[in-house]
Amino acid sequence: MVLIRNFKNIFLVPELRQKLMFTVGVLAVYRFGVHIPIPGINVYALGSLFKSGLLGNILSYLDLFAGGALSNFAIFALGIVPYINASIMMQVLTLMLPSLEALAKEGEYGRQKINQYTRYLTLAISVIHGFGAATMLESQPGIVLFPGWGFRITTMFILSVGALFVMWLGEQINSHGIGNGSSIVIFAGIVAGLPAALIKLFGLVSEGEVDPLLVIWLGVVTLAVILCIIFLEKGERRVPVQYAKRIIGHRVYGGQSSYIPLKLNPSGVIPVIFAQAFLVMIVSAIGFIARRFSVLSFFAEWFNSGPVYFALLAALIIFFSFFYTAIIFNPVELADNIRKSGGFIPGIRPGKKTAEFFDYLLVRLGFPGSLYLATLAIVPGILRIMFHFPLMFSGISLLIVIGVAMDTSAQIEAYLIERRYEGFLSTGRLKGRFGR
Repeated sequence: MVLIRNFKNIFLVPELRQKLMFTVGVLAVYRFGVHIPIPGINVYALGSLFKSGLLGNILSYLDLFAGGALSNFAIFALGIVPYINASIMMQVLTLMLPSLEALAKEGEYGRQKINQYTRYLTLAISVIHGFGAATMLESQPGIVLFPGWGFRITTMFILSVGALFVMWLGEQINSHGIGNGSSIVIFAGIVAGLPAALIKLFGLVSEGEVDPLLVIWLGVVTLAVILCIIFLEKGERRVPVQYAKRIIGHRVYGGQSSYIPLKLNPSGVIPVIFAQAFLVMIVSAIGFIARRFSVLSFFAEWFNSGPVYFALLAALIIFFSFFYTAIIFNPVELADNIRKSGGFIPGIRPGKKTAEFFDYLLVRLGFPGSLYLATLAIVPGILRIMFHFPLMFSGISLLIVIGVAMDTSAQIEAYLIERRYEGFLSTGRLKGRFGR
């Protein structure tokens, strides 16, 4: 009853209710575009491509972030991926180029300029991806009805405009809705595939192709994984910081204690995206070479969801976890900011020793965090191969869904507490103030 009452409180705040309805409306527009196919595509032949070996595995992974639009080759087939890639690239370039780093420190103006550069980069990536997708489909027999430059240019234009429109929808959620726009779009695409997956699973059980006990076992394992993800995503190491007292005039400032939270997984799913993108390039190159030289075809089979593929994927995830953490977390700058504000970590000397202490903590936290990401990425695929069982969710999709749900619920809770704390505990008081 308490949960239902707290859920009803959300709709008693007019502004929050409008934000939620706006977000739902934007997602409805996005899901509508997912089902509009690009002209000139044989959708039935495209479906068989997703079931074919190595290329099918790559496309199925990309379809996860496209919300099923890639399997339909819809106008939103590229989804939010070009914008995510552009954002990541801009983060890296901001740290590598002094001019962009200086621009990022110029406040609101610098943030707007970097966002503008991110949009331009999104357009360039969308054009490249769109042309590559059109060329790839033309190389597969029976999928493109009227191949040629007309199809390539038209497809490239439609996919690029669709990717920019999805980016714009995400920005509208950031401005007028609730939650992070890009994450909400991916979340909606993953959750939208749940009903079809459940129907397919029940169909396999009714036909006797899947043992019901195996389904129960899968449900228990999935629940355990969800609880584990929630526990680890909330896990953090709190580094205490003590601020010295300062006497200015007749007043005493400082003398307070605080802490710096270091999450077990500070980089989120970014290392997995990096690793998958890098591995797709490697696998695509190997497949291209294998088609030219049939002698090397056995080498390409190793990467077809085999042990080599999973081992390389895990190694890349661990590497990019440390790499991205080093990009977003600067121990020297953090230690310098603590020193300038008159703070210090008890038992650690300010300056260089504090930076070395943060380096030590990041390694201690980063290694189990990277193992946790790698395990989520590879274990579901291994189980699918071992038991020949269609899993409804991959580990990474579960991580995305749970992470977005936790972040959005935290924003809603903060919004309610900001408007009126009693409203989160009592429906009547909140209604007396906001239920006009």
